[in-house]
Formats: sequence, structure tokens, C-alpha cells
Amino acid sequence: MSSRFAFIPGSSDDRLSAMILPIYEIADALVAAVQAPRSRVLVHAPTGSGKSTQIPQILHAAGLTTTGGIVVLQPRRLAARMLADRVASETHGRTGGLVGYQIRLDNRTSRDTRIRFVTEGILLRQMIADPTLAGIKVVIFDEFHERHLYGDITLARALELQDSTRPDLVIIVMSATLETGKLEDYLAPCTLLASDGRMHPVTHEYLTQSVGPDYPIWDLAADELDRLLAKTTGDALVFMPGAYEIQRTIEAIRRTSRGAGLIVLPLHGELSAADQDAAVSRQTARKVVVATNVAETSLTIDGITVVVDSGLARVAKFDPQRGINTLLIEKISRASSDQRAGRAGRTAPGHCLRLWTLREHELRAAQELPEVRRLDLSEVVLTLKAGGIDDVASFRWLERPEAKGLERAENLLADLGAIEGAHGPITALGRRMLAFPVHPRYARMFLMAQELGCVRGCALLSAITQGRGILLRSQGRKMDDLRDDILGSEADSDFFLAIRAWRYAVKAGPDRSRQLGIHYATAQQVQQLFDQFLRIAGDEKLDVSERPMDGEALAKCLLAGFSDQVARRMDGGTLQCELVHARRGVLARESAVQKHPLLVIGEIREIEGRDKELNTLLTLATAIREEWLREMFPADFTEETAARFDPGLRRVVAETTRRFRDLILDKPKASPPPPGEAARVLAAEVVAGRLVLENWDHSVEQWILRLNRLAAWAPEFLLPPLSQEDRITLVEQLCLGATGYKEIKEKPVWPVVKSWLSRAQLEMLETHAPEKIDLPGLAKPRSIKLTYAETGPPTLAARIQDLFGVERDLTICMGRVPVLIQVLAPNHRPVQITQSLATFWRESYPGLKQQLQRKYPRHEWR
Repeated sequence: MSSRFAFIPGSSDDRLSAMILPIYEIADALVAAVQAPRSRVLVHAPTGSGKSTQIPQILHAAGLTTTGGIVVLQPRRLAARMLADRVASETHGRTGGLVGYQIRLDNRTSRDTRIRFVTEGILLRQMIADPTLAGIKVVIFDEFHERHLYGDITLARALELQDSTRPDLVIIVMSATLETGKLEDYLAPCTLLASDGRMHPVTHEYLTQSVGPDYPIWDLAADELDRLLAKTTGDALVFMPGAYEIQRTIEAIRRTSRGAGLIVLPLHGELSAADQDAAVSRQTARKVVVATNVAETSLTIDGITVVVDSGLARVAKFDPQRGINTLLIEKISRASSDQRAGRAGRTAPGHCLRLWTLREHELRAAQELPEVRRLDLSEVVLTLKAGGIDDVASFRWLERPEAKGLERAENLLADLGAIEGAHGPITALGRRMLAFPVHPRYARMFLMAQELGCVRGCALLSAITQGRGILLRSQGRKMDDLRDDILGSEADSDFFLAIRAWRYAVKAGPDRSRQLGIHYATAQQVQQLFDQFLRIAGDEKLDVSERPMDGEALAKCLLAGFSDQVARRMDGGTLQCELVHARRGVLARESAVQKHPLLVIGEIREIEGRDKELNTLLTLATAIREEWLREMFPADFTEETAARFDPGLRRVVAETTRRFRDLILDKPKASPPPPGEAARVLAAEVVAGRLVLENWDHSVEQWILRLNRLAAWAPEFLLPPLSQEDRITLVEQLCLGATGYKEIKEKPVWPVVKSWLSRAQLEMLETHAPEKIDLPGLAKPRSIKLTYAETGPPTLAARIQDLFGVERDLTICMGRVPVLIQVLAPNHRPVQITQSLATFWRESYPGLKQQLQRKYPRHEWR
């Protein structure tokens, strides 16, 4: 080993223990690679190689921290804290000295800190405050294969910074399972370093057949673990998807034959730091840790030789089509299952039991879907806009998010006033929102709280909602005795009920709190967040002075942050709700606001029910009033009255509808329709054929055809043709003053129809496109009706006997339009069509006469 690593701090035993880790195989190559300008290094090293703890120390020992600090980005807060503690211990220091950590709302660093473990969003925010990253020499992206959203974004920003103003910045990307090809292209030019590691062999075992839903996963895990413990040594690690399943698994393990002799501990992100530390520490008896996927990477749990993997994880996603968060239990990928199995082979040969079959394993996805493709992007989009990237679609994405996800994020930010329009730059309000390390919704609430004088209440409300729910869902109704007069009835808001629960827990202590279904540990964490939010608000010059809590002001703050989640109860008998943007959901059964018709929803989630069906659950509801919508969002509030025809009543009714954006706020209210609107609706029904005007008969239709044809034949007359739109206008005139069918059914039609023309125009119509035509040459004058069509000449239908004596052709419109003659037999059936009677008599009549005379001998024949 090169002498430059001989001064790693700590005792001789500590140094030897660290330096035998496999990662030291690439130590010299790593130090050489980071000396070059625009240094980019991709480190591929398996689980247990020591990359997370030792690479920062290697770089520090090589002198890189003399010109700036080392920042190690971790995907999870738990890993950032524990790794900092581990490296601080290995360097014989305290956390917050040479080595520290910074996670959201928790900063254990000092001016002496040179190695800083942080969660990914922390560094991205620092880039906004200081675009040059002054004081930072090395940025290490650990466990990058997990593809967390902020890791992707921060890496892209670091590359841009290195290409522009900080060529001395060193970028190191580390992973255990990542397919390096795509990332190597993205980082190019970069140095690829690989450490083979020295993993102990791990035996993989699968179920021989799938188990049914009647065998809960926690019981299956406990039974299989009991079998494995009988033939193995060492501690065990059981992977479960969430805190609920972890608790059920612990209970099941304690009921097994070996459960009494085991130390069984949970490990997940919602535990206190002391409980998390206990899970990773050595114990006096055989230990079983039941963990979520926080134990997949980074963390080292000494002594683990047995892994039981449920193959499940709770995966957070955001559906941009519906604008809802989902948290569903899903099958993990093969890469993730390999990471879990590797936990069993870090210190000795191990055994991993996968609670699914080998065939099912082969059908699983190779890798997890990156967060950039499945999470809400609004917070990161606001951060990018603050960094001067207005066109986020053209950002240097490692993997481009879905266009719908970006669109949804920008629309939300525009609604909050954080950006100008749907695709515009950040506003002054948006920059102020960035000061608060919370989702943009809550940041907007803080600024609204300043206007309404309730910053302190908003800080408390925000602190309560950032972590685990303070109330057990099944026991929320036990809070009836916690009412106070400060906020009024608990039926006003689920948020206010949580505030009361927190106040009660602070006064009553853990035992009484648990009896009432209050998470006391969560209540303790709320106080820390509350204090930090107040400090941040004070730094931003907000008024954090003590004031009586104002429930209405806080409700308006919630409305400012969640205006796109306004909901209306659909009826009083169910918990079904309609929301803005044409969505529907079900209000949580434990909600305290079930009697209110209008709500704003703090959380919309899609969850999997017991029957495996997906339900859109609405939680954290607050009652609001319609006048608040008018006051706060005047441009989004509309009220319109529309008339419609009621088929049952056969009348026109007017309904007034009030909307907030596209959400109808209540059932439409009926009122007498305006006369013009009633006539329009009745006319539409008539024209569509659903209502019949008895006096609008064939003769009226013929009159309209006569007018339209004459207007075409003799344009010099300047007659106004009657179009379909004009026809509707005439029908509307007929319907004026009426609201029901009975009033128009037998109404006279001709006065309205003929009013379309002046007297002179009517005379023109009767003269040049007559209803009837006189047959010339007859001893006794005879008039016969003409039938007009939309095209072609008019038609006259007459029996042969009626035409005897008519020798010349018939015309109308000053001789311009010939009349088509339909010659009928005595039985009135057509036998010939002609425009020239002279030709007919000469050429066709002799033959017809022979045929028809035999058939009709009693009729006159010439």
C-alpha cells in the first residue's frame, strides 16, 4: 500500500481493519484519476467493498480536502447519518467534527467539517445559493444505481458546473449494481474503476411453489426463518415492504419455537435514531433485524449471515395524468434482490431465502424504474428554474422524464404563483418559496400565512405533516375529548385534529398518548421540526410571534397550497367526492370532516385494498367555504345560468351552476328561464325532431323550397333565401314567450314564416315560383300543384286525361325554368316523365294509349 495512506486517523487496529477492505485495490488509481482537470470517475464496486466509508477517507488522506471539502450524496437520510457516524468513529472523531452529515432539517456539521454526508436535495439547494460550490472540492454520488430523482438532477448540475466555471471540481459516481454503459457515456470523458470485492459465497434458495393469499407474507417469513435458524449460525435480516409488515413479522417471529431466544428489532426510516442504531449494533444474543429496503445498500449490519427476502417494497409513484400519489406494494427487481442477498455474505458465508419461485424470479424486472419517471417533479422543476433553466424539457437529463409529468409540475407551480405561466421563469414569490425545505405547496402556505398573520400555526401544521402521521388511522375517533376552544370543533379539519393530538401528547406523555392512538415518538419529532421551521421563517423575515391560533386563516393557507385539490362531497350517504380536474376519490373513513360539503384535500393517494382493488383515498381534509374561493381565486370562480329542456316536464328549466375551475360546487339550482333562452332551447328541440309543431306541415316546407329555388333562379330579384340557421331563427320566433311544449304545439306558423318576406317579395314568389300552375289550352281552366325540390326543376303530376288539350311546354320564372311533367295513368300511377308535351303526344302517347285503353276502357281516350 502506498505510504500516502499511512496517516489514516485512528488506532493501528482501526487502520488495518479499514485497509484490508477490497476498495483499497483501486486506491492508487482513484487518487491518480482525481488529479486530472475535469476529473470524472465512475466506481463500480460490489456490496461490502467499503466504498461508502473508505473512498472519502482515501481522498482526505491524499490531501484533496486542503482545497475544499468532500460531499458524499446519499439517497436516504438514515444512511447519511449512520455512515457519518461510522466514518467519524473510524477517524476517532465525533460526528460534526472532521466528519458530519446534513439532511433535511438536521445539520451536524461545523466549520471543521471536511467530509460531509448529505441527502441529495441538500446539495442541489446549495448550488442555487452558491452556483460555484465554493469550498467543495469533491462530490461523490453513492449508491447511484438507486436512481433517486435528486441524484440525477444534482449530477447533471455538477457536470454543467464542471464544464463551465469549476474545472477543478471532482465528480465521482459509485454503484454496486449499475449497468455502467449508459452512465459512462453520460459522464464521458470519465475514468472507470472497478473493484471485484471479496464477497463470501451466498447460497440462494427459492420457494418450490407459490403461496396463496391465505398465507400472509409475515407468517411465511417467520416460519421459514425458524427453519433456517436451526441449521445456520449468525444473525438474520428479514426484508419487508413497510413498517406495518415489519411489526406483523416481528410478532410472528416471536411466536415461533425459537422466537423467545432472539433479539428481534425493526429498522426503517420512521424510527428514532436510538432505535435505528440498536438495529445495526451487535447484541448479546442472536439478532434478527426486520427492515425495509433502507438496509439494501450503504449500511453495514455486522454479523448477518441469513437473509429472508419478501421480494416486496412499498414504491412511491406519482400519476401525472390524475395528479395523485400512489404508494403500492410492488415486486422488487432482480438487481434489488441481488443487493439484499449480498447482505448475507459480508463477513462470512451466508444463505438467502427468497420467498418466491425461481420461475417468478426470472420474470422480474432487471432494474428499478428511476424516480425521474415515477415521482412528482414540481419541487425539482422549481429548483431548476431557480438555477436559470427555464426550458426544463431541454435540461441535460440522464433519463428524460415523461412530458406529462413535466407539464403537470409546471402547471402546479403556475397555480402556486411560483413561475410565470405554464412554462415561464421563476417569480420572486417562487424564489422566496425555495427558502423553505418543503414541497412547494407548503412553501406557498408559509408565505400566505405571513399575509394572514398565522405563520406560527402554519409552521406547526407543516411540521406535523412532514413525517409519519401522528394519529393511528383506526383510533382517530378517540380524540373527542381533546377539543379546545382555540380552533373550534375538530370537524373543521383533519390537520387541526392532528395539532390537538400533538398538544395533548406533549402534556400527557407517552403512556396516555398511546392509549388514545397517538404516535408519541412522532409527536417528539414534530417539536424539532416546528422549532426549525420557526427559525427558517424568522430568517426570511416572517412574523413568528405568538398569536391565538386562527382556524380560518390556516384553512385559507391550506387552500393556497392545495387549490388544485378542492373537492365536493357527491352526496350525504357515501364518502365519494369529486375533485378539480375531473377526478374522483373516497374520503378516508376516519376523517373528521365528513359532514362538510366542500373540502380541500391535503393528500390524494392510490392504495391497494384488501381485495387487491385500487382505491383513490382522500386524507388530511379541511372544510372550506365557497366565499373563500371567490375571494382568493376570483378568476377561477365562475357562475353561469343555462336553460335546458326537461323531457319529463316537457318544459324548459333554467339551472344556475357555480364552478371552481372545472368542479361544480353544488347541485344546479332551478329558476325561471330567460324568455330568449327558453325560445332557443325549445327551437333546438323542434329542429332536432324531438318536438313537433303540428302546423309546420308540408306546405310550409314547400314554401321555403319555392323561395330558395327562386332566389337561385332569379338572383336579380334579391330575394333572401332561408338557410338552416334562418329556419332555427323562425322557430325561435314561434317559441318566444313560451317555456313549454304545450304552448307551441298548435301555434299558427304562417304569420311568422311569411314575415320573412315583404309584400312585394311575396308577390314575386307567387308570380314566378307559384304554388300551382294553370294548364293552358283547356276549355275549362285547371290549376295543379307544383312540387319543388332542393335541386332540379319543379314537378307537376297529372293524369293523361287532365292533360288533353295542353300542347305546349310548361315553364315558370319568366320561362327560365321548365316544369317537369309526371304523366299519370287513370289509377294515378306514373307512366311517363317529360319536359315536352309536344314530343310526348307525338312519340309516346300512341303506344301508351294502346296499353292503357285496354286496361281502362271506360276512360276518355283521344
